Amino acid sequence: MNWIPTAEEKKARYAQQHGELDERSIVRKGNTAYAAALALLMAGDPEASDWFRKAAARWRESWGGGESWGRPVGVLKASLLARDEAAVEELAPWTLELGTATADSPIGRYAGAIALLALGRWPEARHVTESLRERDDFPRDVADALAYIAADDVVGYAEAIESVVDSFETRDEHLEDVPVADTALVLQELARRRGIDHALRASRVLP
Repeated sequence: MNWIPTAEEKKARYAQQHGELDERSIVRKGNTAYAAALALLMAGDPEASDWFRKAAARWRESWGGGESWGRPVGVLKASLLARDEAAVEELAPWTLELGTATADSPIGRYAGAIALLALGRWPEARHVTESLRERDDFPRDVADALAYIAADDVVGYAEAIESVVDSFETRDEHLEDVPVADTALVLQELARRRGIDHALRASRVLP
């Protein structure tokens, strides 16, 4: 895939404005900024961090309550991939204040698990991640990887994260048609915070 032209196309779409911004259009802008960031990341362009921050800001702006749990998930993923420590320290507690760690929705629990791991709250994270592993409506390999990070299980994590990469290689649909294993990259960032050092194999869906 030609990553720079893809990034430029996404950036151009982000800049387009038609009428007043409503909640849905702000979410779409977040999606587009995130896609631009992923393309830039694949191209090795340091501008990727700026676009991850734009995505996080747009998704945070779009939050209006309810159970749109994908938005805090996106906010945290984008902030982690930007390695924006100040944003993570602000947004992870905000995510937990929304009640994500005890949400009925698996996506809500996912947001809570990411937040707890980002903050290094390992015992609490173990409880939440183990509850995700019991679900049949959430990807098991992602739940396993989260749980192994919380438990500091290097061997278990290595197997789970490679399965996550495999799933991105074989899927037909990606956010904004940008084939990048962003979930695996976020898990790697959380693992790094835990002191787990695992080098991912080469893949067309990884930088």
